Amino acid sequence: MSRVLITDNLAPVCHDLLAQHGVDFEVHLKKSETELADLVSEFDGWIIRSGTTITADLIERATKLSVIGRAGVGVDNIDLDAATRKGVLVVNAPDGNTISTAEHTCAMMQALARRIPHAHASVTAGEWARKQFSGAELMGKTLGVVGVGKIGRAVARRMQGFEMRVLGFDPVLAEDAARRLGIELVSLDRLFAESDYITVHTPLNDATRGLLNAETLAQCKPGVRLVNCARGGIIAEADLLDALDSGQVAGAALDVFSEEPLSDDLLRLARHPRVVATPHIAASTGEAQEKVAVQITEQVVRALNDEPVSTPVNAGALRAAAQPEAKPFLDLADRLGQVASQLVDGNLRRITVRSYGEALHRYAEVLAVAALRGIMARWSPEPVNLINASTLAREMGLHTSEEWRTSSGDYDYPNLVEVIVETADRTRAVIGTVRAPGDGRLVGLDGYRFEGKPEGPLLFYRNVDRPGMLATVGGILAEAGVNIAALALGRSGPGAMALTVISTDELIPTEVRRQVEAIEGVEDVHVVTL
Repeated sequence: MSRVLITDNLAPVCHDLLAQHGVDFEVHLKKSETELADLVSEFDGWIIRSGTTITADLIERATKLSVIGRAGVGVDNIDLDAATRKGVLVVNAPDGNTISTAEHTCAMMQALARRIPHAHASVTAGEWARKQFSGAELMGKTLGVVGVGKIGRAVARRMQGFEMRVLGFDPVLAEDAARRLGIELVSLDRLFAESDYITVHTPLNDATRGLLNAETLAQCKPGVRLVNCARGGIIAEADLLDALDSGQVAGAALDVFSEEPLSDDLLRLARHPRVVATPHIAASTGEAQEKVAVQITEQVVRALNDEPVSTPVNAGALRAAAQPEAKPFLDLADRLGQVASQLVDGNLRRITVRSYGEALHRYAEVLAVAALRGIMARWSPEPVNLINASTLAREMGLHTSEEWRTSSGDYDYPNLVEVIVETADRTRAVIGTVRAPGDGRLVGLDGYRFEGKPEGPLLFYRNVDRPGMLATVGGILAEAGVNIAALALGRSGPGAMALTVISTDELIPTEVRRQVEAIEGVEDVHVVTL
């Protein structure tokens, strides 16, 4: 009989389903890592929510473990690399929370518009201050949705019922797919400038941390209202407090914070008279918890019975990880996807991934998926992996293809991966290779040849090939305290436009990028973070 360990609270239906399928289970809540280490060797499966962190050491000690089930979307509390190396399947329940989170977002928006919590507090305090709580209608207003994944789309549909105009920003959502949803795709700058309400539905990563900060809040329409039911930290909270005090932001509805429970500084924000705050409850409905419990239990049972599962997080990685020669190229393809997607402006229309060389023939398809993962993971609110990347790309209306060619052409490398991304206005092609395990290299961009490592912050620009150009850029970086770690140069000939790629130790601020753009003879400036 299979045995399952449960270390977080789940809806009772989880226990009922396990018993119905003849699976023995034990519930151990609020255990330390040391206590868990003494337990895990006896179990074949492990079901958790966000309260348990499964480390590499715990996975190593779980000698019988074959499947981990995460009741929810995010799997950042599971060491996926360790699970993959050990051959442990990880499954999640990505769909159960969608409606609850979308409905909470819409409720927060309405509460913010009509100041419902503040009016309620006033009434229960014995007051009847009607004139203090004049609100605003949603009809005819513009809603900006940052991140148009499952939850963002669900919010858009519901708020269209309030006759709101909906703008969307999502680099990997195709324009025709957005049109079918009644969403007008725009740049972030335009979304900030035109939206009366802005709601964010993205993951928290280097691309989105502090996305709404002092600089971007200043770009917003005066009196904008913000909603965050996604991840704490997407909105820079200290900057938001200043913008609320100045009136640039008329109000904010926050379900998530960068620290939970709240620090004293965040408590100041939550208590602001124009803030509606809830304690991370967007997904906390009875229906959502039951859906999640049912989905994850069914997936774990199927995995224990060696049956196909529908929500694997690392199944494709398990197969690829078994081939040592493939793993470095999978990492390279992921990084090339990240680079390529940050070198274009506007929404992607088509993605082509080409593999060159005999050694990569059998991996061409999975390399294409790895590149898709790199492209989409920055903006998808749900985890993107080798299993779901292609499906998510189709849902977003992206046209994707993979190709394999025997020869690497004029390049002096036997095996190459090329990622080509197309928007309505531009096509860019990034090429890389692996010189040795763990030593992936960028070797080409749009016909320019160079060699550099695809890691850390990178500054890409083209410039007139004349003396002093690099020194000018270097001076701007030095003035900003940004240290150059490495640089690579590519050119087609003396005096022609050259490509410069600079790797830095520090993140490159927006103002620094703008100063580089202002240099005469410099164009096509992009900052890439990996």
